[in-house]
Amino acid sequence: MAHSNLSSPLSSPSASIVATLFYKSATPQHAHAHADSAPHSPRDALPPTTLHHLTDGAIPTENLSSYPLEPPTPGPSPLDHLYGSYISQSCLTDFLATLGKLMPGFEENSVQTRSLDAPAPGSKGCRVMEITIALPPSSFITLDALRNDEVVSRFEREWNVEAVFQYNSVYRRHKRLAVFDMDSTLIAQEVIDEIARELGVEDQVSAITAAAMNGELDFEASLRKRCALLKGVPSTVWETLKPRITLNCRSGELVRALKRLGYKTVVLSGGFTPMTGWLAGSLGLDYFYANNLVVSDDGQTLTGELTGDIVHAERKRQHVLDIAKKEGVILDQVLVVGDGANDLPMMSVAGLGVAFNAKARVQMEAPARLNSQSLLDILYLLGISKEEQDVLLR
Repeated sequence: MAHSNLSSPLSSPSASIVATLFYKSATPQHAHAHADSAPHSPRDALPPTTLHHLTDGAIPTENLSSYPLEPPTPGPSPLDHLYGSYISQSCLTDFLATLGKLMPGFEENSVQTRSLDAPAPGSKGCRVMEITIALPPSSFITLDALRNDEVVSRFEREWNVEAVFQYNSVYRRHKRLAVFDMDSTLIAQEVIDEIARELGVEDQVSAITAAAMNGELDFEASLRKRCALLKGVPSTVWETLKPRITLNCRSGELVRALKRLGYKTVVLSGGFTPMTGWLAGSLGLDYFYANNLVVSDDGQTLTGELTGDIVHAERKRQHVLDIAKKEGVILDQVLVVGDGANDLPMMSVAGLGVAFNAKARVQMEAPARLNSQSLLDILYLLGISKEEQDVLLR
């Protein structure tokens, strides 16, 4: 979506975009509960209050930093509380009205909708909906403009949904190469943090990791700094760690579904080759690239140093370009999924780059974002319905 030939304004009368709407939770929680979410009556007792701890003439505090401030201003009213914990007709109507504000000449009768999953038991609507929108001939809206517009952002907050916008091309539905980050994407852990736990320096390493993934530190410099803290770890640590590693929710099923569709699959990691190679073998991935830690001359411990090329942000990007060329896949047919700032460059060259449960900065800058409990939800972005997913996973 950030690919150069996909980010230019559209002016063709036949041009269209697809918006995939995700309702974010079956049990929504809001910072400011709606008035009807906790019914009460005038007879309900007020909570007790007391000032017994104050002496005559005392004030609550003389420390301004602890002085009670006004509560935060509530955001938009959570309308899903009123209309249902799913994508309701009212939600859809409001979405079309939102688009009308951004696209002069927009006509609702040009819209096609498709439910991608079946309603949950007791629900009146679906959790995921695909909306195809024919753009007016005079429209020069871009995907970046849509996803970053405050009007769209307010709609998402009001209805507790997430909207992912893509151009409606044949390549959206027919991709051929899927590239994944490893730590906190395919797996739930950060491997370097797990190694650090063996040495009791987890807090130090985790703090550096978090800052690097949010783009606050140079990745290569931070990686070398973290690795230096691992000096002396037994070289058998990989076997110790493997039982602790857990796949992110349904990531294995996502890979299996994509391989059945004929995809080539790749993991590119700023982590380490022993774990990345093991994971690639477990999931049946076609390519893997990661960093190499130096082992001491006697083979017993890690030295805390790295050898060979560092798989940093630009190296990940180059790997995507090289693998796509080798496999004869055009970039519009590439899917990239990651969560860290070092994944942004490879997302930017892909037909679809998705920040999955990503760090704050990454969510702001990625071509698309998806905050979900299940990595399998990526298939909805490819237009694959729940029924079709079930067929792929049989």
